Amino acid sequence: MSAATGVRTPTRPGGPPHADPVARRTGRNRLDRLRARSAWGFAAPALLVVAAVTIFPVVYSIVLSFADVEIGYDGFAIQGFGFDNYAALVQSADWYRALGFTFLYTIVTVFVELVLGMLVALVLERLGATRGWMLALMLVPWSLVTIVNAQLWKYVYDSTYGVATWFFALFGEAPVILGEPVPAITGLMVADIWKTTPFVAIILLAGLVQISEDHYEAAELDGANGWQTFWRVVLPQLAPTLTIAVLFRILQAFGVFDLPFVLTNGGPGTSTQSLAIMGYKVLFQDINIGPGAAIATSTALIVAAGCLLFLRAFRNQAKGGEA
Repeated sequence: MSAATGVRTPTRPGGPPHADPVARRTGRNRLDRLRARSAWGFAAPALLVVAAVTIFPVVYSIVLSFADVEIGYDGFAIQGFGFDNYAALVQSADWYRALGFTFLYTIVTVFVELVLGMLVALVLERLGATRGWMLALMLVPWSLVTIVNAQLWKYVYDSTYGVATWFFALFGEAPVILGEPVPAITGLMVADIWKTTPFVAIILLAGLVQISEDHYEAAELDGANGWQTFWRVVLPQLAPTLTIAVLFRILQAFGVFDLPFVLTNGGPGTSTQSLAIMGYKVLFQDINIGPGAAIATSTALIVAAGCLLFLRAFRNQAKGGEA
């Protein structure tokens, strides 16, 4: 019998008494709390670094987007806060042009990469021993640093000795690809699609290999053809993976900077100037800190809103499918 609780502790014949369940549970909770404190202690240095190099700059940028900043020889000083930077932003024709180009670039590249990535992933899923070699070959464009990739395409599009110029010259007068708005936008999209489609294909392939063969066999027994199997079996099973791929690509494409910066520097004119390039020019070339921070903050808010709307639509669709 326990002296503290007055409850008889069950015993085993010829053996020691069982431990009190309450004491055992209390000890386990104490151990869990100790492990949690240790985990936070080990993670604290990394969290502090993340806060210093990520969270603080983001918060400081948001603060500067509302600030009236005066530049002087000794640095800059904040004269006050208000909405003047955002008021000037929504009245800027350059901002609307950059926003339109960024939206167009994001929608077209993400859509084409999803379609091509899906086709490539479906082919790779059916490969046997050569799948590894094909994956390694596909990773070559993705592994290239974007600056190197952009410089490579700049040689391809060169108006004098570029391969693309030579190809178009076979059918008539070749356009100056990076010197005209529509060819320049198209050329940027082609370069992005060439680099990023393998990334999307690998993500989708990871989802395809998780689909059980039982689903394909059941569809075959029901008399479904290949197209019906894809739409009614593969695509619903692949929806979470597609969501991840779309979110990754939206975040990357909407913040595009390096590819158009190297290829066109936002030109000709401002036809390929993305929001990121515009923010860079306003902030670092024109030294307008407040408006530059407002461009960066507005871009982040638009991306966040778009991702949240997409996730909400996907969640509602998933709930409707389950119902």
